[in-house]
Amino acid sequence: MTTQTTNAEPADSFSTFLDAPSRFLFFTGKGGVGKTSLACASAITLADRGRRVLLVSTDPASNLDEVLGQQLASTPTQIPGVPNLLALNIDPEAAARAYREKLVGPYRGKLPEAIVRGMEEQLSGACTMEIAAFDEFSRLLGQPEATAEFDHVIFDTAPTGHTLRLMTLPTAWTGFLDTNTTGNSCLGPLAGLQKQRVIYENAVAALADGQRTTLVLVSRAQKAALAEAERTSGELAAIGVRNQRLILNGLFKAADSDPVALALEGRGAKALTTSATFLARLPVTEVPLRTHNLIGLPALRALAQNGKVELPESSRATQPPSLPPLESLAKLVDDFAQAGRGVIMTMGKGGVGKTTVAAAIATELARRGFKVHLSTTDPAAHVAAAAGQIEGLHVSRIDPQAETRAYVEQVMNTTGKSLDASGRALLEEDLRSPCTEEIAVFRAFARTVAQGEDAFVVLDTAPTGHTLLLLDATEAYHREIAKRASDMPEEVLNLLPRLRDASFTRVLVVTLPEATPVHEAAMLQDDLRRAQIEPFAWVINQSFAQSGSRDPLLVARGADELPYIREVSGKFSKRTAIVPWVAEEPVGPEKLRQLFQTTNLNRQGIGMTTYVYETIPSKSGEKPRYFEFKQNMNAAPLTKHPETDEPIRRVVLGGFGVLSSGKSGGEPSSGSTCCGPSCGCH
Repeated sequence: MTTQTTNAEPADSFSTFLDAPSRFLFFTGKGGVGKTSLACASAITLADRGRRVLLVSTDPASNLDEVLGQQLASTPTQIPGVPNLLALNIDPEAAARAYREKLVGPYRGKLPEAIVRGMEEQLSGACTMEIAAFDEFSRLLGQPEATAEFDHVIFDTAPTGHTLRLMTLPTAWTGFLDTNTTGNSCLGPLAGLQKQRVIYENAVAALADGQRTTLVLVSRAQKAALAEAERTSGELAAIGVRNQRLILNGLFKAADSDPVALALEGRGAKALTTSATFLARLPVTEVPLRTHNLIGLPALRALAQNGKVELPESSRATQPPSLPPLESLAKLVDDFAQAGRGVIMTMGKGGVGKTTVAAAIATELARRGFKVHLSTTDPAAHVAAAAGQIEGLHVSRIDPQAETRAYVEQVMNTTGKSLDASGRALLEEDLRSPCTEEIAVFRAFARTVAQGEDAFVVLDTAPTGHTLLLLDATEAYHREIAKRASDMPEEVLNLLPRLRDASFTRVLVVTLPEATPVHEAAMLQDDLRRAQIEPFAWVINQSFAQSGSRDPLLVARGADELPYIREVSGKFSKRTAIVPWVAEEPVGPEKLRQLFQTTNLNRQGIGMTTYVYETIPSKSGEKPRYFEFKQNMNAAPLTKHPETDEPIRRVVLGGFGVLSSGKSGGEPSSGSTCCGPSCGCH
């Protein structure tokens, strides 16, 4: 890949990126940029060089298991095939249970059961879950004996909003411990936190030590991803994390004049030019776009060695099946419009395009004359930029700091109103804890959902892990708010019924046609159903199979998508809409209209695929001849030529110039032919 990045020094390749790694490596970036794949490939590379490596995920929606092909737990698990590599997932729920038991356990049998239950109740909120996960993170980073047996610890962190909170929490909590004089917090007695003080301080020191810690910002050549990387870089540098480098993942160069391929290359080049100043400040590593999904050890090793390792047949995309009926995004909006009001929520893994899909739906409803409120709970979303301006559309973002200030003021004016001076001081101290923000954001979420009674509300929710915490914590928040405020808001009381009302709330599960996003979306759907929330439809976004591209690499990626499209529509979803990868970046009302192109997956263009066949020589020295045949994807390979009865065999996907000899338009060479009407060419 030869894309220029405008930094003063030439960009490194991935194989040289790890020549002199620090002990701690943090991979972070906008959802979907490839953090997990790159973190896994880095861990395998170092382990293959003889280093002892621990790979850790702090993402509530971690997919390390699927990428590595090994079920993981909250304790280090050996990865088969990589002797020096162990990996673990920090499970927020398990961490919260362990943290709760660590504080409550010593009192069982010593205090009345009612008091013990009260302590458990106090430690049942989502804020406990976050601090417990952070507690485990800090232990690995700030307690030397916890990782003494490893040469390197690699953190595959969650998307940037969560990463920023995770990395600023040590500072926030050490500051809270410095100023709190009451001995209490929303997590119970501060004694439990004071015991961790040294670990928190060590975690802060480790993050700021450039000799020990490297922040690896991961981005694609996309405007939003680069902007997110730049923002994260600045914010973490401000708290002392200054040893940073950037990996540009999935760089693409068109093979010929294919319009879709040229648009993809051009969009990337434009984004890199726009971010030239930022790119010049950091060492940059370039990783080209691959034809296949990065799942399993062979694919990860090939990535680490710049693709020089030949992948085994089992790791390549298999022949895709035929496709069932699929819908367009326009058809879903037609159904929304009939209701005239309600809540539409886009959910899914970070980086699948929830913001774009939400913005497209909101602008289309506004174009049809409806009053629409488009909002986000995602701290890393760019929803206003995506939607642009159109009459009838109001765009907002739930601002955590503003919501926290308003919430604290309300609690002090209600619960705190009748307290004496010492009681108010205790309450104020409690509300300074970093957990308070979670409650404030939740209340704002409930308030926004309530607006669907009178208009359309389109909610671009945060990536999967945060979304699940938000929904799973609903009833815990009910209890927490009831405990803290004297009057629980009506919108909070009605939130669960509204989310469960299929005529009021329509949940769209957004995914990409790739293994990990599809399987994580399926897990999200299971969790929603446990909460008695049934998704309305799935949206498969950014499909190269649907784009019409004839570029060899993009055709191969399109072929790799089709089994996952089939899996979604046949196994997971009652209704499935598909959205193509579009040539112009879908930003603003007019360009968002590209997403409403009518699907043609059930027509000849995608249901029929061109394959290259060769004749099987019958005599020694005879050379094979080559043909292109168009067949249904589910059809068995031909064994005889339909017109000559010669024995033939399928060789490769065709249709994008495989048999060209320099002729314009991809015409077959003199040794090629179309078999005639019997094979479906015409």
